[in-house]
Amino acid sequence: MNIRPNKKTEVNKLVDIWYEGSLIAHSFIDKEYWKSQRTEMEKKYIPMSETYVVSNEKDVVGFVSMVDNYLAALFIDVKHQGEGYGKELLNFIKRQRENIQLKVYKKNNKAVDFYLRNGFVIKEESLDEQTAQEEFLMGWEKC
Repeated sequence: MNIRPNKKTEVNKLVDIWYEGSLIAHSFIDKEYWKSQRTEMEKKYIPMSETYVVSNEKDVVGFVSMVDNYLAALFIDVKHQGEGYGKELLNFIKRQRENIQLKVYKKNNKAVDFYLRNGFVIKEESLDEQTAQEEFLMGWEKC
């Protein structure tokens, strides 16, 4: 398992990982919404973020994107979920930060549970205006 800064040439791969993962993890949101966000991810969000990729021996299998202390994205290729890549990326970021915040959809139980298991706490609940879905603001602080 190798973690390193992403290369510009990998952005399309990261967008594909994000898109496939979003469709599965957020099945409660119309897939047209995710389709409409692809260009934004490629041209705006990934380039403006501090992004690291995790790879196995052959391929990039996931990534994490940070904007300051905000975890903007953590996605693992659906074929490699449950293999420890997400936890490794999260621990990698935790070693670099004193605190981290993120938002996650309340209905995304798998992600909520993942963050709770990894030391995050729910700080508040709100409504995401773009999707009209309830979301949690979660936070983590270094001890």
